[in-house]
Amino acid sequence: MSYLVVCGVAVVAAGLTLFSGFGLGTLLLPAFALFFPLEVAVAATAVVHLANNLFKLALVGRDANLDVVVRFAVPGAAGAFAGAWTLAGLSGMAPLARWSLGAHAFEITPIKLVLGGLIAGFALLEVSKRAEALRFGRRWTPLGGAISGFFGGLSGHQGALRAAFLLRLGLSKQAFIGTSVVAAVVVDCARLAVYGVAFFARDFAILREGGGEGLVVAAVAAAWLGSFLGARLVRAVTLRALEGIVAAMLLLVAVLLAAGLV
Repeated sequence: MSYLVVCGVAVVAAGLTLFSGFGLGTLLLPAFALFFPLEVAVAATAVVHLANNLFKLALVGRDANLDVVVRFAVPGAAGAFAGAWTLAGLSGMAPLARWSLGAHAFEITPIKLVLGGLIAGFALLEVSKRAEALRFGRRWTPLGGAISGFFGGLSGHQGALRAAFLLRLGLSKQAFIGTSVVAAVVVDCARLAVYGVAFFARDFAILREGGGEGLVVAAVAAAWLGSFLGARLVRAVTLRALEGIVAAMLLLVAVLLAAGLV
């Protein structure tokens, strides 16, 4: 079941990320969280996200604007470190409350509340028409890199903020896509360095015992397949209604996380 859910989401999400407001991490994190602790789910999602971005980097990385990459991605890496260590701190905090439903006991923890809120917030942001008008000037580029990197390190949700800061820099379509991919790779590498110390070293047994190693590899392959298929469907599919459905599903997952049910 875990392979069916995670790989299915990876195929769809990777295809969507080519031509919709949703990012791969936005959809894949809740899928991993159904089968692993949240901090491990964030790290596993980051591995798939990085692998898929490296695949796209090989295709469009040459179009990146190096000046913008330096001014945006370097602060982004610093922000990603900070966000990832914040996640590590939240994962070690005691539950805020416990409750039961029948014979089942559930815990409301700080990390679940924070990530549930972020998932809900970014789901609404990425499907909101108002988000399309959210733009910032060139002088905010380093700050934008740091902020989007921080949220990338904390929860993996960075695409909407990254686009908001990069879209008003006068880049061509090709340069915008290439720069976005390079910035995403830099943030992924930074946060994975922290996750490797904070999570994988501590919870590797959980990932292995739950079939996580094979699941991550399968999700990477599924994401590549989704990107390949999405590139061929980009001109033929209208996704506004689908985005609304997915956003509703993400909001449901966010509520379940915050309540301790997932």
